[in-house]
Amino acid sequence: MTLDAVDRRIIAATQSGLSLSPQPYAVVAAQLKLTEDEVIARMQDMQARGIIRRIALAPNHYALGMVANGMSVWDVDNTRAGDLGEKIGALPFVSHSYLRPRAEGWPYNLFAMIHGSTRDEVEEKRQVIAGILGDACRANDILYSTRILKKTGMRISGGT
Repeated sequence: MTLDAVDRRIIAATQSGLSLSPQPYAVVAAQLKLTEDEVIARMQDMQARGIIRRIALAPNHYALGMVANGMSVWDVDNTRAGDLGEKIGALPFVSHSYLRPRAEGWPYNLFAMIHGSTRDEVEEKRQVIAGILGDACRANDILYSTRILKKTGMRISGGT
């Protein structure tokens, strides 16, 4: 997967976020002396090629009052983890979920980030997840966030 100079400039111009405007791609296009259609087409192409994985909002949950954030971890039957994981990931209070291989001493294979304004609220939401998983889940735990560690993806330099 190669990037030409224009693709690199588009990534460099967007990797810190898009402008909060009605036409954010037009803003990028004007910065780079391209057309809005060209920026959009190139970003779609890079996404299709797997160079850009996704374009997504990364909210600061603390600033939104969601100060009790916990990564819930679940030991779910492998044969049911995929289907159940999709249901968990679709819950409105889960920002992201994923499956991971189990590790020695770590039996959990399903992870789901839960957000709430209090730990009691997060625990209530965790019980909702437990109800969905039912007898497919053998154990669970939660690891509460104490600060934001990362809110950015990979960075590249602008190039010419």
